[in-house]
Amino acid sequence: MINYILRRIAYALPILIGINIITFVLFFVVNTPDDMARMQLGQKRVTQEAIDKWKRERGYDMPVLWNSQAKGMKKITDSIFFQNSIKLFVFDFGQSDNGRDISNDISQRMWPSLAITVPALILGLIAYITFALTLAFFRASYIDVWGVVICVIMMSISGMFYIIGGQFIIGKLFNLVPISGYDSGVNAIKFVTLPVIVGLIGGIGSSTRWYRTIFLEEMGKDFVRTARAKGLSEKVVLYRHVLRNGLIPILTGVVVVLPMLFIGSLVTESFFAVPGLGSYTIDAINSQDFAIVRSMVYLGSVLYIIGLILTDISYTIADPRIRLE
Repeated sequence: MINYILRRIAYALPILIGINIITFVLFFVVNTPDDMARMQLGQKRVTQEAIDKWKRERGYDMPVLWNSQAKGMKKITDSIFFQNSIKLFVFDFGQSDNGRDISNDISQRMWPSLAITVPALILGLIAYITFALTLAFFRASYIDVWGVVICVIMMSISGMFYIIGGQFIIGKLFNLVPISGYDSGVNAIKFVTLPVIVGLIGGIGSSTRWYRTIFLEEMGKDFVRTARAKGLSEKVVLYRHVLRNGLIPILTGVVVVLPMLFIGSLVTESFFAVPGLGSYTIDAINSQDFAIVRSMVYLGSVLYIIGLILTDISYTIADPRIRLE
């Protein structure tokens, strides 16, 4: 097990380097350091002296990838890419282009993101799996047919509709919770309630259909027929056999969500004015703050790789037949 984890970590290193290079190239293909300086200085007729000073203060006055005027290894090290990328591998995110400490911003903004994404994930898994098992239990009946129809309809509706509809009905019409904003401590509950509800409703259609397909596939296998032949009740068959054997694809789907638990939802946080990492990333993209964008992309990649490793380990717990060599 330890050797397997070490190999996966070793494989992750070139992946992170590649992601870092792609992010860097894509960003600087669209924006030059001069464009970034003009955006940050916020002036239409900014002087070249001010631009040069801004670039010099942030290390953007060096060549982008290759310093042909330097000698030896400095051709690589004395470049914007090396100076801004090598620190990421020790999680030193440095400062944003507007002078803020990125690590401090992440430590503060991660909590609003987690306050929304963690309840939405836990409650969502419980609700979606329960709905899917119910449809599978009543398979080929009117409950199953109409349940699938409702799921397809909900899948066809844009997520923006749920956000706007939830804000209007729950927040404005019934005035149950605030439409937007955030507060710390216990007061945060009333602000995160609406985003969590909207997230749950928006994911019912696709998630329930997917889990239903998994469970129906398991119900057609030999071990289920054997369990029924032994006289086990349908409830026992569903929860002890079908659900247990369907955990592998469920765990695979959960790993995709793990980076978003920390980084947050870009759209949801923006619409509900939640000061999380999702809105933090959107604001950085709008202001062309390369330091923040690079840091958030790298952080999301690390979390995704960690999620993959944890998922492989969890396979051995869910299914003892799987062993990591």
